[in-house]
Amino acid sequence: MNRDRNKIIRYTVSFILLGIALLLFLGWNICAGSVSVSLSDILKSVAGQEIEATAESILWEIRMPRALTAAILGGALALSGYLLQTFFHNPIASPFVLGISSGAKLVVALVMVFAFGHAAKVSSVILISAAFVGAMISMGFVLLISKKVEQMSMLVVSGVMIGYICSAVTDLVVTFAEDADIVNLHNWSKGSFSGVTWDNVAVIAVVVFFVSVMVFFMSKPMSAYQLGEAYASNMGINIRWLRSMLVILSSILSACVTAFAGPVSFVGIAVPHLVKQLMHTSKPILMIPGCFLGGSVCCLFCDLLARTMFAPTELSISTVTAFFGAPVVLFILLRRQKERN
Repeated sequence: MNRDRNKIIRYTVSFILLGIALLLFLGWNICAGSVSVSLSDILKSVAGQEIEATAESILWEIRMPRALTAAILGGALALSGYLLQTFFHNPIASPFVLGISSGAKLVVALVMVFAFGHAAKVSSVILISAAFVGAMISMGFVLLISKKVEQMSMLVVSGVMIGYICSAVTDLVVTFAEDADIVNLHNWSKGSFSGVTWDNVAVIAVVVFFVSVMVFFMSKPMSAYQLGEAYASNMGINIRWLRSMLVILSSILSACVTAFAGPVSFVGIAVPHLVKQLMHTSKPILMIPGCFLGGSVCCLFCDLLARTMFAPTELSISTVTAFFGAPVVLFILLRRQKERN
């Protein structure tokens, strides 16, 4: 009884801490920058009161859309990583490591260059669709390779190689783009939450919300799947359907991130692991919302550092996430090796 009570307390405290951190970094992202906007000005503007014109423009046209995008896409990326880790039964599987983000980046870059060359406007839906096609193509190659190799380490290496190939082709495409478009394409290809509009935020929120709800309702079959395919099958779960849904939903989430922010590294690996350590559980019904909140906090924090650390120069988001995420991945690998020995 006491053990169950302690678990409930741990889960509750974990979600409260993640919620507080989310609100803290969301507010900090909106306030901080080359032009500071006070919290009182933010509250006045939200309440409909007038504030200084420059501050209001920065608040509503730049910082709020960017902060909300970082929060939503951060959660989507962490959730996508958790789905892939569940699918492959591997703690270092993620859209970035397996080359899925790179495949999505390649197709989006091709669509953007083609659109820029013909002076056409690319809608948010087209960007997500293009990224999804690229993600599914890369995932297809990963699945084919997974049937040929027995060791998961070889699968990860294969995914990294797929990522390098896609990134090389993307860099080639960006190099031969029109001069006026190279800057935007270059910033996007390195990973950045800048330049998003409220229309983009609306599309991102709708797509991520519906996919996240679908993932949450899959928590029970996912829990059985974690105990092995044979056990899940005996429980009456359609394994082929579940595996297909894990692939499709993780690809949609990854595609949404890549379409608007470019490739963001290590969040999909590090956050699920950190949330699991925080909560001391791997139950999907707790890990799914926990990963989403953790991913949001992680990306808000990293985007804050990317914007302000060397202001006015802005770092790519992947530079910052790699700095914090890579040590976590090394820790996971060393811990797994220690457990085997």
